[in-house]
Amino acid sequence: MRDPLFEPISLGGLVVRNRIVMPAVHLNMADRGKVTDRICAFYAERAKGGAGLIIVGFATVNEYAGGPGNIGAHKDEFIPGLKKLAGAIRENGAAAAVQLNHAGRYNLSAFLGGKPPVAPSPIPSRLTKETPREMTIEEIKATVRDFAEAARRVREAGFDAVEILSGTGYLISEFLSPLTNRRNDEYGGSLENRMRFGIEVVRAVREAVGPDFPVLVRLNGNDMMPGGISREDLFTYASRLVEEGICALDINVGWHEARVPQIVSEVPRGAFAYLARTFRERLPVPVISGHRINDPATARQLIGNHLCDMVAMARSLIADPYLPEKARTGREHEIIHCVACAQGCFDNLFKMRSVECLCNPRAGHEMEETPPKASRRKKVLIAGGGAAGMSAAITAHDRGHEVMLFEKGDRLGGQLLLAGAPPGREEFLQLAEDLARQVTKRAIKVTLNTEVTPELVREISPDVLIVATGAEPLTPPIPGLDNPPESVQILQAWDVLSGRAWTGQKVVVVGGGAVGIETALYLADCGTLKGEALRFLLTHQADDPKLLLEYASRGTKEITLIEMLPEIGKDVGLSTRWCFLQDLQRHGVKVLTSTKAVAIRDGGIEVEQNGSRVVIPAETVVLATGARPFNPFKDMAESLEIPVYVIGDASKIGKAFDAIHSGYRVATEI
Repeated sequence: MRDPLFEPISLGGLVVRNRIVMPAVHLNMADRGKVTDRICAFYAERAKGGAGLIIVGFATVNEYAGGPGNIGAHKDEFIPGLKKLAGAIRENGAAAAVQLNHAGRYNLSAFLGGKPPVAPSPIPSRLTKETPREMTIEEIKATVRDFAEAARRVREAGFDAVEILSGTGYLISEFLSPLTNRRNDEYGGSLENRMRFGIEVVRAVREAVGPDFPVLVRLNGNDMMPGGISREDLFTYASRLVEEGICALDINVGWHEARVPQIVSEVPRGAFAYLARTFRERLPVPVISGHRINDPATARQLIGNHLCDMVAMARSLIADPYLPEKARTGREHEIIHCVACAQGCFDNLFKMRSVECLCNPRAGHEMEETPPKASRRKKVLIAGGGAAGMSAAITAHDRGHEVMLFEKGDRLGGQLLLAGAPPGREEFLQLAEDLARQVTKRAIKVTLNTEVTPELVREISPDVLIVATGAEPLTPPIPGLDNPPESVQILQAWDVLSGRAWTGQKVVVVGGGAVGIETALYLADCGTLKGEALRFLLTHQADDPKLLLEYASRGTKEITLIEMLPEIGKDVGLSTRWCFLQDLQRHGVKVLTSTKAVAIRDGGIEVEQNGSRVVIPAETVVLATGARPFNPFKDMAESLEIPVYVIGDASKIGKAFDAIHSGYRVATEI
């Protein structure tokens, strides 16, 4: 039966084995521009996993184009490393390309020896908080030549194609947009002038690599920047690029400064594919669609329904390098799906670290030896079937141990089930299911509804005990919590997120960390119009779209979130935090910072703010005031007379990333 995902496709004469592209993603693994063995190992694994085309980068075109962690293409001395990288990809079955880019005003002066970044005009960047220097005409012409020379090096290094990044808020898109291009010379003003730089770059690259070498362009379908370039102007620009001889368009969405979420889990799968459709229907070159395509079913639908010709799956292949091969061989149920948390990829970059992955402990560590088989098969008992426990069970089994996994609840997943409860966080439920399937696939013995006790440990007599019992919520010493008035209901956030408890209409959430925010958003979503109902009402024009938008974003509960600290979300990664804050505002959640809960009173909760005390009316007070490790074996580990390892929140409160990685790490040591 025909599978649109695995039909070959030709890009300017380059035949790609399937329709899956791994687009360029910054790994921060280069050594002052030089390709490292770590980069080669990372991409070799994705090529082995079955991706059709792998685009590495971005690669810099001159000294102002990027930082030391970027792959370099602006000097001949980088060619040997590029050759090695091209070979690592091609030898493992994938076609190989390099994305060339200049970061423009998104670069950092810290990467440039204190010199300011360059841009079409000196417009400050909200992303970097820096103001660039305006490029001279001579610098513009030199940068065009730099792109061409970099492309020449890419071809000389043995790559199959080159891609020019012409979006995302980097230099070429800065020339295109009237927001960042205020020039009054031949490179500014009219659309024709603002397109000039990008067109000259593509033309110069085409001349440098020759007529038969594939040239792709990655372009925004919508910048999502109010006052920026229009979608129709972007299409006009794309049409001119086709006339210049590009072989494919790679359509993405948004600038880094855009206030529309693009990469986080609340973005529905394939939500931005409609942007690619516009170009595919009107231009005679293959079109690639990306952003939040993390499973073969979505990818297959987009291609089979003619929204695009290929799909770009970056973080999906970080999470599971073998996603394409699993899909090709009928093993889609074995795929570990990217949850779009950004904890290991984008958040690591903000910390100046290289890319890792919550879902895949080996991502970014491909140079390290795969955990070898254990020298002696041991009986391993794992207490707790959450993220840490399942990760440890899978790794210990793969190393040859006999594993027994016990979970006191009626399903595996632990706190992943709570993390997946708020709107837009459902991918965490997918991860719980993915890990559970991996456990089932290995026929690991699982016992549900059973709490591990010292007596059970002694009865089983394992060689090793791994404690993955998670955490328990904290109850703060607020007067009135133990004996609240009948008018106020007291709940823990975990009970709300698990669906075990219902709240009143007026709710105060105490605690502005990740759990408090997620609980507030979960409650704020109650009573809103959901997808299918909203689609029905819109397509039938049943009511005013503005009213439907209001009912889709405003629920039926009045939510107040209070936090003692001056800010909320201190434990939330940068990639997600701004989305949370924006969603709280959109959903009408009232946020009070520097506010301390003082007492539970009849009809509400008394708080102290700026030295004054007031009572906030509440029918329900939800506690999201943190958690502490739950380790029932803490005081008896020594008496068990076997090695005891404590992982995940049972050891130290952390994120899902920490739980999965700690389970993996401990299991490699047994």
